[in-house]
Amino acid sequence: MCFKNLPIEFDAEGNATLKEGVSNPYSYNVVDLGKNEDKLKDLLGKNGFLKNVDYDPVTRIAGALAFHSVVDLKEKKVISSNSMATLFRGYEIILKGRSPLDAAYISSRACGVCGGVHSTVSALAIEMALDIKPPPLAIVMRNILLAVEYLYDHPLHLFLLSGPDYSEQLVSETNPEIVERAKTTPANNSAAHGYKLMIDIMRDLNPLTGKLYIEALEMTRVAREAYVLIGGKYPHPQSVVPGGLSVTVNITVLNEVYQRLIKFFDYGQKVVGLWDDVFDFFLECNPDYAKVGARPATMIETGVWDHPDYYDASYKNCDTWGNARWSTPGVLIDGELVTTSLKQINVGLEEFVEHSYYEKWDGHRFKEDLEGRPLSPNHPWNKETIAKPGKQSWRDRYTWDTCPTWDRNSVEAGAYARLYITAKANKVVSRRFVNPTGHSMILNVPKHNMPAATLEWHIPKVWNAFERNRARAFCIPYSALVALDNWYMAMDYLRQGETRMSTPFTIPTKGTHIGVGFWGAGRGFLTHHLIIDDGAISNYQILTPSTLNASPHTPWGTPGPYEEAVLNTPILENVELDNPDKKFKGIDILRAIRSFDPCMPCTTHIQVADSDYMVTREVTTCACGLE
Repeated sequence: MCFKNLPIEFDAEGNATLKEGVSNPYSYNVVDLGKNEDKLKDLLGKNGFLKNVDYDPVTRIAGALAFHSVVDLKEKKVISSNSMATLFRGYEIILKGRSPLDAAYISSRACGVCGGVHSTVSALAIEMALDIKPPPLAIVMRNILLAVEYLYDHPLHLFLLSGPDYSEQLVSETNPEIVERAKTTPANNSAAHGYKLMIDIMRDLNPLTGKLYIEALEMTRVAREAYVLIGGKYPHPQSVVPGGLSVTVNITVLNEVYQRLIKFFDYGQKVVGLWDDVFDFFLECNPDYAKVGARPATMIETGVWDHPDYYDASYKNCDTWGNARWSTPGVLIDGELVTTSLKQINVGLEEFVEHSYYEKWDGHRFKEDLEGRPLSPNHPWNKETIAKPGKQSWRDRYTWDTCPTWDRNSVEAGAYARLYITAKANKVVSRRFVNPTGHSMILNVPKHNMPAATLEWHIPKVWNAFERNRARAFCIPYSALVALDNWYMAMDYLRQGETRMSTPFTIPTKGTHIGVGFWGAGRGFLTHHLIIDDGAISNYQILTPSTLNASPHTPWGTPGPYEEAVLNTPILENVELDNPDKKFKGIDILRAIRSFDPCMPCTTHIQVADSDYMVTREVTTCACGLE
């Protein structure tokens, strides 16, 4: 049984139907958040150690995110949390009524860092709706584009945005005893990264001045150079179109890409060794760091990197071509893989707006998917974006983010989910360099300046901020190796005379055509749901990884992924209870939030209740704040 909460059941052949005898199968009970707020207000008035901690905005991210929490400094725990997207974007409204040909160019503006993935997922949605299959060379070149886009995102997150949280500069302010211990602690993986002591790594993680910070900035440039050799420009490529790419590719271009790609072989080994050492060291200093950002391993991934022998853009065959991807689609619920079916992933999606600045839509136009499986009225194909600005209230509406769920579970997304689900599913078709085992991912890194190496990422026993970032480090060699595999395939196609890069098509002016693009951003899961009526877009819905991760409480009261991770985070920084106002930095809360790599720029304000004192902290995890 795939679903436990949605009213959908399957027969012996796997056909899905609504459960019989349920009068209102998609109904749900809305929990009143006001009762909890009344309790918190009463506690804040009685307990001097309870503090309101407000991060508004949270920096080191792209977009606009704020975060509210109530912290008990004496017990060193978080007792309440709310995640707030503070900016309305409206791309879904802009696209209504336009030609489908505009979708890739407009939707790419949804992000100034990862616009390429929005262009591609938009093209995939149109390909499904209009039955367009790209040529094989175009498919593998798209895969290379995606991989090198990730090779920009991963170093950016690890060293420019999340990495400073573990630097000498920041840790010396919150836990100086860790810095002192680092001065005499040897680094275990010095053969991979060249550092002898942990303090040397922490010093080079310092923002702006640290060597690792500067090196990562240089590697993001290398990745961007590789991208524009194919894509033409970035961040909003004009070359990604339905049916393929509007460019030509030759061996000279591929060789130029290769010269940049190979730099990530050594860099990937180095980064994996570095972050293994950093996180193992912090856990040795205090095992309770395993609780920072902890939540069940409940996550979702659509899979990426289509195999040219399988991808035909159809919904009918999407389970087949989805499971042939170099990254396997799937859903994990508390560490258990419950499906790898793109059809089941699609059917299980819903969006709710009870705690968001939107009106609930009426109607249920699509009661079934393209093959007769039941669809909720809250499914993206049925959803309408109706903005309803209002006053912020923790009792009611407090964010511009919606609340997406799968089978009514709050699921997180991330590059790490891509690694985790692919490793656990063990279904990858092409295993020249990437080998999932069911419990780990083996990465065979070729020789460059460093010797060839076999790296192995293991599915962790607990899921937390450290493991999100550790897996993100492994995503650098993972992405580079998928790019290399596709590079070899592209060379073979060119030698065989297969040079076509696009498939011609026309937009039908009559009828209804629906599609969905299943793809992934640097931060994970990404879908675009599309409806075309009489040649124009009538509805367009975008689900990004940060829509999932930053979501508010569900209507039935479950916190979103950021909110849950912060609620489970202990306060491990040193706090002087007789003078907490000017000592408390909130670094552990910020580590939890940043581990998700939020895509929305912010500053973090920590306000002490009943005072004018406010601490500002940077929490950016996307380059929009840097460009």
